[in-house]
Amino acid sequence: MPCEADPETTDRELPGLLPPGLRSELIAFRRDLHMHPELGNREFRTTAQVRARLEKAGLRPRTLAGGTGLICDIGRDSAASAATGGRRPVLALRADLDALPIPDTKTVPYRSTIPKMAHACGHDVHTTVVLGAGLVLADLAEQGLLPNPVRLIFQPAEEVLPGGALDAIECGALDGVGRIIAVHCDPKVEVGRLGLRTGPITSACDRLEVKLAGPGGHTARPHLTTDLVTAAARVATDVPAVLARRADARSGLSLTWGRLETGHAPNVIPQHAELSGTVRCLDLHAWREAADLVHAAVDEVAALHRAKSEISYIRGVPPVVNDAEVTGLLRRAMAARRGRYSLEDTEQSLGGEDFSWYLEHVPGAMARLGVRPVGDTTPRDLHCGDFDVDEEAIAVGVELFTAAALLDGNRM
Repeated sequence: MPCEADPETTDRELPGLLPPGLRSELIAFRRDLHMHPELGNREFRTTAQVRARLEKAGLRPRTLAGGTGLICDIGRDSAASAATGGRRPVLALRADLDALPIPDTKTVPYRSTIPKMAHACGHDVHTTVVLGAGLVLADLAEQGLLPNPVRLIFQPAEEVLPGGALDAIECGALDGVGRIIAVHCDPKVEVGRLGLRTGPITSACDRLEVKLAGPGGHTARPHLTTDLVTAAARVATDVPAVLARRADARSGLSLTWGRLETGHAPNVIPQHAELSGTVRCLDLHAWREAADLVHAAVDEVAALHRAKSEISYIRGVPPVVNDAEVTGLLRRAMAARRGRYSLEDTEQSLGGEDFSWYLEHVPGAMARLGVRPVGDTTPRDLHCGDFDVDEEAIAVGVELFTAAALLDGNRM
């Protein structure tokens, strides 16, 4: 359905539409990545493919220290002056390269050729979108039509806690950057549309490992020892309940267990038990306090049942908190390309995203890129073996980013 043009800004005022030839090339590029998924910090082929295409366009990408991931500046002289206090801060476009250890169950020509690995979260699309935007913006820069410098960030290991964003930042990805933007595929949003939200748009996600110990004994005499199975069961059920009463309910602090292992015989009280799960939190401030709350709750419940506890709390990622001004930039850019009615409000997700680490340093925003085919009502989700996208989303993402880069320059 055609969208109404925004009265303030239209495509006639903004260059950078995706040429038909490049559109076809980017679809082929995405399919090649989809056929050759690589896990976090092993994205060597993916990195090489992106690097080769950028160099073909005359750009000079820099591979990150770990050998995977790249940074590439467009309008580099201005970028250098921004890093030293110049007036023109860099706008960064971020993509993630890694796939998931999930079998690809689709029947398509570009199905994964690697057993038990698939791009089941859309990172192949994110990478292709940022690459395509970079190629269009490089052409505009050569014509003198790019008002501000832009940096392309292709980071590794988004799916690996605490996230490859930290490695990219350590390698200087944010040096001279004033704002950063990203998209994430959303199978609930129709292709051609963009989901936006000011404030938190994802959840914090941490990992928790708990080991319990006791002397063990005979199931006939639990009163003479530590009934470790009961202790583990109580930790599993009571700790989440305790947390619900020690954190503000509005923070959305939630502990969910995914594994509980203990014992080997029906008449033996074991000496060891292990639990592992995830801690999710919707609020950034509550997330900063979550580790202390969880430690205290586990220790108290374990001690009540005379079990010794050993806790490993692995910090994952904070929530992605979208900056209001940068969210507005994405809103204006999408309206310029696809009209105001291509925009929709989106809810905060309980999923985690390491894009949040960039926002600890600079303002930015992430949008939900619609990838559901028009008219498709089949329920679909991320991290599933049959995940796929309507590839028109690639053009939408490229044109969103190019418009954002041009509108960001006009604010100076």
